[in-house]
Amino acid sequence: MAVRWLCSLFGKPFDGGKRTMDHGSQQQQQTQQMPGPFQGFAGPQGPCPGQHPTLVRLDELQREVAMLGQQVCSFSGLQSDREYKRLERELTQLLLEVDQVETEGRMELQQARKRAAGEVEGLLRYLEGNATHPSRLAIEELSREAQSLLLAGVVAPFRQGQAQNASETGEELVEAVQDVAMRLAQVKTGGSVPLRKARYRALTRVCAVQEVLEGRVRMHTLALPLSDETHEAVQRINQVMVQVSGARCQLVALLMGLSGRDSCAHLARVLTELLVELDALDVSSNTAVRNYRKQVVEEINGLLKHIDLEGEGDDTFRYDLAQNDSIREIEAIRGRVSVLRGEVLRQGVAGQGAELQSLLTHLDEVDTGRNPCIREARRRAVLEIQAVITYLDLREALGRREPGPDEPPPHAAVWRVLASLSDLQAQVLGFDGKRADKSYMVLEELLTKQLLALDAVDPQGDQGTKTARKQAVKYAQNILSYLDMKTDEWEY
Repeated sequence: MAVRWLCSLFGKPFDGGKRTMDHGSQQQQQTQQMPGPFQGFAGPQGPCPGQHPTLVRLDELQREVAMLGQQVCSFSGLQSDREYKRLERELTQLLLEVDQVETEGRMELQQARKRAAGEVEGLLRYLEGNATHPSRLAIEELSREAQSLLLAGVVAPFRQGQAQNASETGEELVEAVQDVAMRLAQVKTGGSVPLRKARYRALTRVCAVQEVLEGRVRMHTLALPLSDETHEAVQRINQVMVQVSGARCQLVALLMGLSGRDSCAHLARVLTELLVELDALDVSSNTAVRNYRKQVVEEINGLLKHIDLEGEGDDTFRYDLAQNDSIREIEAIRGRVSVLRGEVLRQGVAGQGAELQSLLTHLDEVDTGRNPCIREARRRAVLEIQAVITYLDLREALGRREPGPDEPPPHAAVWRVLASLSDLQAQVLGFDGKRADKSYMVLEELLTKQLLALDAVDPQGDQGTKTARKQAVKYAQNILSYLDMKTDEWEY
């Protein structure tokens, strides 16, 4: 009877013990090949023949959760988004369905249901955690700041019919938008895919708007439009220029979510029609008009390349800058710098200076593609190189120093502080911990003490001592800034 009960548990008919060991091994192998409940959201392999109805039902729910899990892992919005509410609603419904699965009081079925419920609850926590993460809220706040700037500086004047008569976009607005982009690049994502995607989506739009605004400023510095009397086609080109100016404002509104009626597809059709119309104009007889038309065509093409940003960061892996060629180039340089830094700290030789300078030149040639995150990665790599170079320079200066008998005591005191700073900088260069580490706090405290020691030096009117103390203070502050940069956990 016990055998019949075990067989009925797994839906297998009792065959009087005629199954072979090989068959049993095959059954065990099939069971082992089945993934655990919702493991990795890769989707189940399907129920084994004759599974218990409870396991069959849990397997069906597993398929649904696996599909939702992929959507949750790629969601990068906020709690107020319609997609968030849909995912939350469907996950909650699945959780209720899992709770309603009958286990017949059996421990193994209860554990399977518990694992399934835990997986759904984990997805709900993951969904909420990313949507309410401080970095996600910071990204949204910066996006709204950009929206406010552009609404007041571009979109509102355009809607009021002032865009063509006013000075349009000024340098101040361009700089303000650029500042928002740089702060967006500084937002930490902790390697989270949804947060990286959210930051990337916001950055692509803000950077696209910045480029559009710079184009507007550039167009206003040209001696355009031409007089209608120049050529019969000039009047129509001038009309197209007016339409392009309006399209530019519409594009800014679309990119920043400030347009409720227009669509990118409609604007793309309008701009494409303008290109066709310009192409049909006969301006072959006048070089000035031909160049004028060429500039307008380039302006339209510049707008068109920014239109297709709706799915940017969702349908591609461009948000993963680890795959970017420029980032790979920067990382290769940083790898070499790490090797050189290790040699300097171990051997204390200065022969690496020339190679470090060549690496700086190499970094200057890296194409950032106007991407603030890549710019920031390059800037940090530059600071890493400069930290090693300044350390080598100070060690060399300390080695050459031959104080004379007439050296003022305050000047000698500055040099003693510089010697201490050199030793501390070596420790900072080799530091590979976090801000919570005790060694970090010790280094920060020791560097602060050196700043206080410099503040206590009285130059007694000696100009050389004043200059030396000022440089030493800047040197200590740079070490502190470098230590802070090494531990701020920024990533691209």
